[in-house]
Amino acid sequence: MNQSPILVLTLLLAPITARADAEAPTPRPNIIFIMSDDHAAQAIGAYGGRLAKLNPTPTIDRLAKEGMLFENCFAGNSICTPSRATILTGQYNHINKVYDLDGRLDPAHQFLPIELKKAGYQTAVIGKWHLKSEPAAFDHYCVLSEQGEYFDPTFIVRGEKPWPQNSFKRDGEHVTDAITDLAIQWLRGQRDPSKPFFLMYHHKAPHDMFEYAPRYKDYLENVAIPEPESLWNQPQFGSIGTRGVKDELWPYIGTSIGERNAHRNYVKTFNHTGLPTPEQRKRAAYQDYMKRYLRCVKGIDDSLATFFDYLRSAGFMENTLIVYTSDQGMMLGEHDYQDKRWMYEESARMPLIIRYPKMIKHGMRTDAIIENADFAPTLLDFAGVKRPDVMQGRSVKAICETGREPADWRKSAYYRYWMHMAHHDNPAHLGLRTKDYKLIYYYGVPREGNSPHTPPAWELYDLKKDPHELVNVYDDPAYARVVVELKYGLAERRRQIGDDGRDYPAVEAVVQEFWNYDAAARAKAEQISHECLARYKAQSVSSSRQKTEQKPGRE
Repeated sequence: MNQSPILVLTLLLAPITARADAEAPTPRPNIIFIMSDDHAAQAIGAYGGRLAKLNPTPTIDRLAKEGMLFENCFAGNSICTPSRATILTGQYNHINKVYDLDGRLDPAHQFLPIELKKAGYQTAVIGKWHLKSEPAAFDHYCVLSEQGEYFDPTFIVRGEKPWPQNSFKRDGEHVTDAITDLAIQWLRGQRDPSKPFFLMYHHKAPHDMFEYAPRYKDYLENVAIPEPESLWNQPQFGSIGTRGVKDELWPYIGTSIGERNAHRNYVKTFNHTGLPTPEQRKRAAYQDYMKRYLRCVKGIDDSLATFFDYLRSAGFMENTLIVYTSDQGMMLGEHDYQDKRWMYEESARMPLIIRYPKMIKHGMRTDAIIENADFAPTLLDFAGVKRPDVMQGRSVKAICETGREPADWRKSAYYRYWMHMAHHDNPAHLGLRTKDYKLIYYYGVPREGNSPHTPPAWELYDLKKDPHELVNVYDDPAYARVVVELKYGLAERRRQIGDDGRDYPAVEAVVQEFWNYDAAARAKAEQISHECLARYKAQSVSSSRQKTEQKPGRE
């Protein structure tokens, strides 16, 4: 049978053409990284918990239903500036050198936007920055100065004057509304449509002091916010590192909801001192705190509804990877604590939701242990960009695609808080979190110190039996083997990631001195507790004397 030359050529080329089509690179996704400040996972409906029935986050919950929710994502250092530095560098804080709120991330180390720009992405950051140095690695930036203001916010942009002198003000606006509007403006009219884009869209809320937009003043007004059990009852929680010998330091370590910590508590902050009993004052302070906080959260969720409506109308939702997270968690009354900084679950856990319908099925969840050092490698991986060697984290893209963690995936998350007893009276500590247990080591030394300022101590929580961390089982003989195994694992993680103490050898000497926590170390820790109490009492007497001697009207 005769065949035409054209037909024969077509048949011969067909497999080659099909193969070429199959191997054609998928267009790189746009990437939108949304991060709120201090938005705890327990304040997101999709994560469940005592606040879920209040329905504060229907928009974020929908995002979770359309993508993957990470149940065990943790900040390596639960405070704003260090967490943001880790997200941008893919490095732990002892490597990127952003240990605390005084840290800065210079443009040469803003690795995530640098790598994406190399790959042809247009990059932008809008909203909260909080890393001191200019975000010069981004093509476009429009960021708040430091924490920024909730009302009439000022934004810093690139301009003729040196950073941070080029700015403009959004008079008459709440910061959440302003940031969302600026993000939409950039997408609508300032980006280059010929390039894929990477947008970091960062909210200030719900950071303290929880100044919500006036339209939310009646939200939850007549609702009793559920209280955590540990707001009231936690006799076996903590250690002498957080409570002192026989609770002698309980009034001084960790700022509080009730009046336990006289230095800083929400009874005083929100002016509930006039109520007749401590219980009434504490309960009123908790309700006030939570309503202010959740009103800010509601503002975030509503702003995201507006933002996602724009993305749908502009046709971005299908080819855009959308991430929602927070820079860390937040203590919402658990253990009578306010703020974050702790390694306890509510503080260290980060919400993480990723939506990308081309690769991620709807409604997926994983309990794989994720660290914020993984964020940058993950975004690069989705963009088809090789992770640079300077990054220590690992991509979670394969987990997103399959719903399964690889056999060689890490079994624990590492944590270290360096900012000893600053602002919210939290001792320096480090630790390890597995799926079953959490080991915390309070070594009690400031970064520039050479001896403990608060007593060193260890805490261990059995997360399967005690998910709210109410009982420290470190000294329970039934957990002796677990303690040994976790201490070995903690030492090994420190070795793997390079946290060897070389920058602060005097601090590392203390870490090693109390590592085994034998009888001599415990006795010394108890003596440090007594000395710490004496120091705090002396400071209180001195402060009271100064107030008494101060003349009326003099500051």
